[in-house]
Amino acid sequence: MTWAWDNRAVVLDLFWQHAWLSLVPIVVGFVLAVPVGWFASRHPRLRGVLLSGGSILYTIPSLPLFVLLPGIIGTGFLDPLNVVIALSLYAFAIMVRTAADAFTAVSPAVLDAATATGYSSPQRGFFVELPLAGPVLLAGVRVVSVSTISLVTVGALIGVSNLGSLFTSGYRRDFTTEILVGLVAIVILALAIDGLLVLLGRVLMPWSAATSGNATPRTRRRRAARSPELAVADTGGGR
Repeated sequence: MTWAWDNRAVVLDLFWQHAWLSLVPIVVGFVLAVPVGWFASRHPRLRGVLLSGGSILYTIPSLPLFVLLPGIIGTGFLDPLNVVIALSLYAFAIMVRTAADAFTAVSPAVLDAATATGYSSPQRGFFVELPLAGPVLLAGVRVVSVSTISLVTVGALIGVSNLGSLFTSGYRRDFTTEILVGLVAIVILALAIDGLLVLLGRVLMPWSAATSGNATPRTRRRRAARSPELAVADTGGGR
């Protein structure tokens, strides 16, 4: 791996470009999918239409989409924004179904208890449903992150620099080492982002273990003191 060390500056630059081309679509896809998934879970008649639309969107091949976007949104052919927008659409398409399933899985008894407590529909969605759906949403984001990191490499075929550029360059030069370096770097990036998501989940959702039924009575008492609506979930909605 002497080549990797000798060209570490180039590899590191491509690594960071690949990272931001991955992270932005992951975040955008999540932000867009969560409210749409929540809406779909509350309106069963529209759920099929919304989720089918996401599935159809994901079937569009990535390379043609990268090529068509400049003519649609007026960007330059080599503009990284094309890759960001396309991958945001794919991230949304994957995440919206997970979001809908996550919100649908929230116990109706918990929703009734929150409504009886005085929560409005938006308040109930943000303060009750979102925290309880959090573990499933996190699992969905982890799947989206792996898919997005992989798809970014296709951008190298249209000239957008990322770790996929090592694949195209190595293929043209018949240089296997360069391809292997790109592959290892992508795996490292995927593991790093996945680890970051797991860490964020533990920090932002300390109640997730309790939601899965593994909490001790002491943990449940602490959660009850912090958040009454989450305490309701532990007891099955007061049943």
